[in-house]
Amino acid sequence: MASRGMEFGDEEKLAERTLFFTGYSKLPLTLTASKVYEAIVVAVTVDPDSSRITDVDCNLVTALGRNFIKGIVQGYCLEDGIEGLEREFEERYYGSARRAIVICLNNIYNRYLDYVNQKEQSEVE
Repeated sequence: MASRGMEFGDEEKLAERTLFFTGYSKLPLTLTASKVYEAIVVAVTVDPDSSRITDVDCNLVTALGRNFIKGIVQGYCLEDGIEGLEREFEERYYGSARRAIVICLNNIYNRYLDYVNQKEQSEVE
């Protein structure tokens, strides 16, 4: 699905430059998903020009859960820090995996910061 304001063909150009980040966390043993997976993974793609998350996926068992997480995370700008996403999950997500998901998002944010720092260093050199 193309973002608002994109012209035909812009989505393909963005896909060629899009960044991919993942975050992992152990699941609580009480979750159904822990019977299927040992850990939860959240994966995102990020537009390097805007720092916006363009797509989201995770390995929660239910499609409803995966779609709910996507609805919160997709479109978020990582330049705004991670606190806004953490707050959204504290206020809106009451599933047992909340802590694990927030840990995954923090892992993604830290990897994004590593990318930004490396990019800035290479531009200085």
